[in-house]
Amino acid sequence: MRSDTFNFPVILETVPGAWSEIVIRGEPALEPAFIATARRLVERGAVAISANCGFSIRHQAAVATAVNVPVATSSLLLLPMLLNQWPAPAKIAVLTFDSKNLGEELLGIDNPAERTRVVIGGIEGGELWRNELKRPPVRTDVESIESDVAACVTRLRAAHPEIAALLFECTAFPLVTRAIRRITRLPIYDVVSLCRTMISAVDGVTLPEAPLQT
Repeated sequence: MRSDTFNFPVILETVPGAWSEIVIRGEPALEPAFIATARRLVERGAVAISANCGFSIRHQAAVATAVNVPVATSSLLLLPMLLNQWPAPAKIAVLTFDSKNLGEELLGIDNPAERTRVVIGGIEGGELWRNELKRPPVRTDVESIESDVAACVTRLRAAHPEIAALLFECTAFPLVTRAIRRITRLPIYDVVSLCRTMISAVDGVTLPEAPLQT
């Protein structure tokens, strides 16, 4: 996800120590850094906050509590809503950077019946996956990302023909959302659509004062 993705100003901050493999694996010690970074964004004028890795959802509650603006750290926040948009037996496919680390606690689903309607596929071993885990990370061309994602979708649809929509966890996947939508003819949701909705909701709104920092 890049700042030029959007048609509104974007303020960027880096969470110290938040390398992709650490955020994906989950590191509770990073939470204070996420909170401090969110507060800096608000001080610089941010009216809404997102994150550049869907696995940042682990810090959603803490960050949202710490600032006075809407926070959406991950497109995974959309999953409960999507399950309500399509009736059973329709399934939602979550495409992720790393399915092995996408634990149940990140899905936000308590109902076992609803959980059976969610299928998960990852791009582990693909070019994007390999490049992002290098230090420093190596940029992956859009064609390779499309190939990784398309292959994952094909596998999932072969195993689960009931798939009615796709949810992209990884913030690199929106680069190929349009292409994958054209190939699959399925609705696709990602962090870009989430951020646009969030920004449109706060446009022109006067936000309350920030909570006291502790």
